[in-house]
Amino acid sequence: MKRALLCGALMLTTFANAEQLTIERIFESPSLDGNAPTKLKVSPDSQRVTFLKGKITDYEKLDLWEYHIASGKTRMLFDSDKLQSDKVELSDEEKARRERMRLKGTGIVSYEWSEDGKALLFPLGGDVYYHKLGQQGAKQLLDTEAFETDIKLSPKGNFISYIRQQNLYIKHIETGAETAITTEGGGDIKFGMAEFVAQEEMSRMTGYWWSPDESFIAFTKVDEGRVDVITRSEIYADDIKMIEQKYPAAGKANVKVNLAIHNIDTNKRQWVDLGENEDIYFARGKWMLDSKTFTYQWQSRDQQTLELRAYNVESKSQKTLLTEQSDTWINLHDDLVFLKKSPQFIWASEKDGYKHLYLMENSGKQIRQLTQGEWVVDKLEAINEDAGLIYFTGRKDTPIESHLYSVPLTGGEVTRITSKEGFHDIEFSSDAGVYVDSFSTINRPPQVSLHRADGKQITWLEQNKLDHNHPLTPYVEGWTKPEFGTFQTEDNVTLYYRLFKPENLKKKHPAIVFLYGGPHAQVVQNKWYGNRGLLMQYWVDQGYVVFSVDNRGSNYRGKAFEDPIYKKMGAIEVADQVAGIKFLRTLPYIDAERIGVHGHSYGGYMTLMTMFKAPEYFKAGVAGAPVTDWRLYDTHYTERYMGQPQLDDKAYTDSSVFPYAKNLKGPLLIYHGMADDNVLFTHSTRLYKYLQDLGIPFEVMDYPGKKHSIKGKATGTHLYKTITHFFNRNLQPY
Repeated sequence: MKRALLCGALMLTTFANAEQLTIERIFESPSLDGNAPTKLKVSPDSQRVTFLKGKITDYEKLDLWEYHIASGKTRMLFDSDKLQSDKVELSDEEKARRERMRLKGTGIVSYEWSEDGKALLFPLGGDVYYHKLGQQGAKQLLDTEAFETDIKLSPKGNFISYIRQQNLYIKHIETGAETAITTEGGGDIKFGMAEFVAQEEMSRMTGYWWSPDESFIAFTKVDEGRVDVITRSEIYADDIKMIEQKYPAAGKANVKVNLAIHNIDTNKRQWVDLGENEDIYFARGKWMLDSKTFTYQWQSRDQQTLELRAYNVESKSQKTLLTEQSDTWINLHDDLVFLKKSPQFIWASEKDGYKHLYLMENSGKQIRQLTQGEWVVDKLEAINEDAGLIYFTGRKDTPIESHLYSVPLTGGEVTRITSKEGFHDIEFSSDAGVYVDSFSTINRPPQVSLHRADGKQITWLEQNKLDHNHPLTPYVEGWTKPEFGTFQTEDNVTLYYRLFKPENLKKKHPAIVFLYGGPHAQVVQNKWYGNRGLLMQYWVDQGYVVFSVDNRGSNYRGKAFEDPIYKKMGAIEVADQVAGIKFLRTLPYIDAERIGVHGHSYGGYMTLMTMFKAPEYFKAGVAGAPVTDWRLYDTHYTERYMGQPQLDDKAYTDSSVFPYAKNLKGPLLIYHGMADDNVLFTHSTRLYKYLQDLGIPFEVMDYPGKKHSIKGKATGTHLYKTITHFFNRNLQPY
């Protein structure tokens, strides 16, 4: 029944003088991940690789570095402390953007290259700095009392653009002349800004797009007037703020979106007709390379129809290039690339049941399907038109690893390029000649190397060797290598699992099931898991078995694997997790009466649902920032999977935790950030009151001032200790 898979993780060398890992050490500097850089980019001229790297004394404070390929030299370009030594209070809008983008750290947290590779731009503290190669230092282009966001370089590098007080501005870099593209923003009206659900659920973080020749800017006008205002509290240690937030809960009104295209030279604009139906989503925007045609992705409210539309600024006409339809929902993606040497584009689609790549004419006619099979493409990485090759990452060999592949534009055999078993995050140069590979396994922190397009390694950028200098080294003796494997459900569906277990199995051990369980996510990966992975190793050191299963509804197994949750959230996911427990109970070293469960966000929801719907299988649970009633969550995410509550009220009731809460038997701990603007704190407080009214005891740990991610070294340490102490009390690993 079980098919064991050997994990590709590198076995770590053991050392005689090993130290005991502590929760405090997980969050201290230097980071146990090592010093592998992040936000890696190859310059457009392919001469250097730039990246962000934390300070040795504070891994959360990020600086900008470069590796010069020809000389082989690495140097810090900009020290964030020297540019801005004073602590800057971020604006509410910037805090929200960083939360949506899952940006971590302080200092220089993002940057971009000019398309000609001659300059760098990076925001810092609400302003922006500009560095021209060959010149000393960085020029501060904005120094205002306002906090500018979504700052970009124009395609030819002549302007910067940004949002200030809900209006779109541009500034000529050489002359310093600033132009307000819009002036009417304020209150419910936002220009060039992505609305809440676009940021949080569509991964669209911007609302404006430069044409390649800098002659036009396409931008959205968002009117939030019809969106309900919720009043929520943000509870801090010594203050309570009452926040009025435009929050489109499931079944309620969304924003109204309009699309304009503004001529930079004439200061005239065209308004694009999005159709009579205003209750739609503006999902994506992108210019064709001719700078005359702006394409956008129009999505129906029920998310069962997606249209790629093209608007021509000269003829002022538009057409629909292609239409995707589904009986459940359409997943959005960013895999639209227009070719430079022919009127064609690459498009990703799940129309055959798996995400694959297609070559299309600019008219929208399909030329050929480029990849196919019962596996999924992760991401289109690069195109070399001269060589006739497309490079992409995907799961062709196994769904638990991501590898780099190539396929001819003319169609044909898919070739795997990466060789090491594990997870490869890839960043190509713009000419597709070289790429950076950030490689890791579940037991191996990221290693970063530079390669030619055929996979041949040029050099290490950060080998991150586990030698006597690496901060992780003192803790690796007895480090457990997890087992990856599969088992079959009663209805013959294959599920993947990951199992950490103590090295010396001398007794019956308690287990902690770590889960997420929701769509667009995957827990069972052969990939470095950061602090969460270190916590799992710590638990194993305490005598726990740590087990994870990716149930139906989760990602990278194809659309048919996701669809069973449609209008039935919290049903098949729980059934599959119970199937995992039944498998776990077959192992001779597992104590079936001491199995706990823990997850955050959707994982918090799953913790509650498993504790409430299958209490005979779970002794104790820790639910972090859980959704408790999908009627309280936002439109785009919830309606994608559940429909609208006006039409599917019973489905919403059945997917809520409240009908099952009375079944709680074992100890339950719920924690939540008290300033969470994603899964609102109301989700937990409603459950607190409901369980109290039932007379059912439970435990609570809430975090003043914290958002959904509950960030911070001190807070993280406290949270991990709280979770661990709860399991120790109730599962008794010793």
